[in-house]
Amino acid sequence: MCVPRLSEVIAALETLWPAERAESWDAVGTVVGDPDQEVRRVLFAVDPVQEIVDEAVKLGADLLVTHHPLYLRGTTTVAATHFKGRVVHTLIKNDIALHVAHTNADTADPGVSDALAGALDLRVVRPLVPDPADASGRRGLGRICELDHPLTVRELAAKAAERLPATAQGIRVAGDPEAVVRMVAVSGGSGDSLFDVVRAAGVDAFLTADLRHHPASEARAHSPLALLDAAHWATEWPWCELGAAQLDEISDREGWDLRVHVSRTVTDPWTAHAASTTTHTTGAPN
Repeated sequence: MCVPRLSEVIAALETLWPAERAESWDAVGTVVGDPDQEVRRVLFAVDPVQEIVDEAVKLGADLLVTHHPLYLRGTTTVAATHFKGRVVHTLIKNDIALHVAHTNADTADPGVSDALAGALDLRVVRPLVPDPADASGRRGLGRICELDHPLTVRELAAKAAERLPATAQGIRVAGDPEAVVRMVAVSGGSGDSLFDVVRAAGVDAFLTADLRHHPASEARAHSPLALLDAAHWATEWPWCELGAAQLDEISDREGWDLRVHVSRTVTDPWTAHAASTTTHTTGAPN
């Protein structure tokens, strides 16, 4: 067994999620780290927030791999007076590298939506939005899936609530709870920009996150499509387990002395949910 250097581990991650496949607006790749440093422990997480960085320090990790970028829109300072600057300072002081795989992981094969489908035992049929550069037709954004056995919308929502990490939001549903679902589209992260392709796909339901009022209302008005809206963090967390397993496989093949961990710290920003106790039907509230 040998201890890999950061440059070797990053090269392996780039085979899984090449930076050139990220969207032009995205900020992926290595944010902090010395290419020559040794890497013995790796931690996967969704968000590069202080709580996760502190967990990496406690774990003794040498590399933190996150889905969300630390600096998506650039910055002019990494001063520790700002929360992102504190993250950078903590990483550097503790010799922890940070690598980001965002939209390049969304469209990978397998990628974020494959992991989401797998968490619910959905059988992936094809990408929702195929990558035109992929001749195999396997890469792309979102996934169209089949259920081995039909479920009602209510049952599918209950399964999502059981299988995805618990959050304050849980699973919001729009549509007839007793409608039967045989085909479902899934997309980890924000998905209401995909309504047109979801409707064109002819699926019975769409599971995603961050659905806004007007797009959801319009989508329901145009079709009987059921909507299942989970917390953004929860729909992307299964990718951490997938990515960790992929790196583990590479490590075994290369003969590396590498331990790979997945953070189970909930970094969804919403911390509580108060259910409504009064239902209004029509007209203005009294």
